[in-house]
Amino acid sequence: MCGIAGFTHKNRRAPEGRIEKAVATLHHRGPDQQGAFSSEAFSCCAARLKIIDLQCGNQPILENGGEWGIVFNGEIYNHLELRSELEPLGHRFSSHSDTETVLKAFLQWDMQSIARLRGMFAFAIWHQPSRRLVLARDRLGIKPLYYSRHGEDLYFGSELKALFVHPEIPRKLSLEGLDCYLALNYIPSPWTLIDGIVKLTPGAWLEWRDGEVSTGKYWDLPYGNLRDIAMEEATEELDRLMKESVREHMISDVPLGVWLSGGVDSTSILHYASQATSAQLKTFSISFRGRSFDETPYVHAAVKRYNTDHDEMDLNPKVELQAAIEEFAHYSDEPSADAGALPVWFLSKLCKRKTTVALSGEGADELFGGYLTYRADRMARTIRRFPRGMVSLALGAIRRWPVSDEKMGFDYKATRLLEGCLMPPAVAHAYWNGTFAKDDIDNLVRGPMPDSLAEILGQIRTLPTVNDDLAPYLWLDQKYYLADDILTKSDRMSMAHSVEVRPPFLDHRIVEFAASLPTSLKIQGAKQKVVLKRLMADKLPQTILHRKKTGFDIPAHEWLRGPLRNLLVETMRDGLREYGSFFQKERIEKLMERHFRREINVGYHLWGFLILFLWMKKWQVAI
Repeated sequence: MCGIAGFTHKNRRAPEGRIEKAVATLHHRGPDQQGAFSSEAFSCCAARLKIIDLQCGNQPILENGGEWGIVFNGEIYNHLELRSELEPLGHRFSSHSDTETVLKAFLQWDMQSIARLRGMFAFAIWHQPSRRLVLARDRLGIKPLYYSRHGEDLYFGSELKALFVHPEIPRKLSLEGLDCYLALNYIPSPWTLIDGIVKLTPGAWLEWRDGEVSTGKYWDLPYGNLRDIAMEEATEELDRLMKESVREHMISDVPLGVWLSGGVDSTSILHYASQATSAQLKTFSISFRGRSFDETPYVHAAVKRYNTDHDEMDLNPKVELQAAIEEFAHYSDEPSADAGALPVWFLSKLCKRKTTVALSGEGADELFGGYLTYRADRMARTIRRFPRGMVSLALGAIRRWPVSDEKMGFDYKATRLLEGCLMPPAVAHAYWNGTFAKDDIDNLVRGPMPDSLAEILGQIRTLPTVNDDLAPYLWLDQKYYLADDILTKSDRMSMAHSVEVRPPFLDHRIVEFAASLPTSLKIQGAKQKVVLKRLMADKLPQTILHRKKTGFDIPAHEWLRGPLRNLLVETMRDGLREYGSFFQKERIEKLMERHFRREINVGYHLWGFLILFLWMKKWQVAI
């Protein structure tokens, strides 16, 4: 696991010390070894966290005296299979590293080699004689890769800060990215919050040849090829895929653990991990003792069932919350307004004490329909049959309901549901998992804003027609919410503590299998993740199988009125003073005041501004 960066310098010498500055920004991603390589037209670097082949495999890895080279971030779980194919073809290996296997595979099969890789990855391969650079990113976007073009040159890096070392890249706020950030709490690919810097989209490659750039896809998120499959056959196939995926994800030369929330997803990963090893597994969790959303009893049930070596930490206002949040501006790299980043930060910190690698249950909700938003999508179909005036009256009544300090109380959920019912279905789906509506965004800034969210949601209309009302929203969440919120959050918070997180549910074979299932095998009335729960029915404790979903985040409404209030007030004051010519200062202050007076619950909205302003200040981003 590593951080990588590089840049071309076609018609100029590489600025002295520039590549060393880039690798220094990525030290947290790879504290075990840092290396750099420069040639006439190209420079690259890598910061390595050693997971496989601790003695060899330092990067960059060069071939034929520097004719070829690679910097690589990730894990290739089938690298031994590929090696067994390559050796009879004449390739010789000097290490046991999967990075070397990726390079040799590219030498043998060129661009066709990318689709042969099974794992999470982002890499750059350089061919000196042809002045050719190839970038690629894994199918689901587990590992990040940013790039920027200036003239004929290309700059890339695992994190934005690796591109910020280049003064020729201006740090100007992207309004396209901001529109989505304020609506969704994250920035969907290919946008970022910096004009001129974009993400390489999941499942894509980019090729630079002596100043000319081309891009393409080697894998697309599957959609529309639904199978007529019985539940029994589906559970048998999922069982086989889970066994294979978890076994492969456990390959490591350093200590490995499991992030355990006490939910079906993470406990399923623990179950299959316990089948794959006779050693006692290490588990880690975050508790919220005394709160309605505390998951400790379920965690302890799983720990008892699988006899794990367990560590947990209670997250409460006595913990150094403010210090952690202030560090987000550096380590979160690209601001994410997902309040779940805070518990993931502390979970990663806890995990690092005993392990370097952790398995997680991320992806199951998007694949098998686990979010409440999918139930809201169906409820809204019924509510929209009523006259809009009637829905508006109900909304007015619910807005007079007492404001709750619950993380997501009845007042908050009911208000969001009814507000969404007055919107087009696709817009409502995004709204239920986001924050500001389009009209709200336009009222919070001065001047026109692009409707980049509409561009994202418009992709639903291009999908093939299927007799499945929820399939488009599952596809949308897998393509954007999973990659650009959930996985981004996990990557940045874990790598801040030099921990590698592996999500076995996101083996692309499981993703393709899940996409082939009709929604009836995922959601049945109030039952969600039906096929997964059916599979685990005789394996997990019943209390875990039948518990309510709580979500892994903080009580943002309450904490921003209480222990985090001063941080919010100071950050908003400084941010609005600095950027008041762009943001509508009075309206944002009014929003904050109404939240403090308990007239409304907008904790998640204010959290987004808090993280945004801290990040803009840290990196001196201009508007």
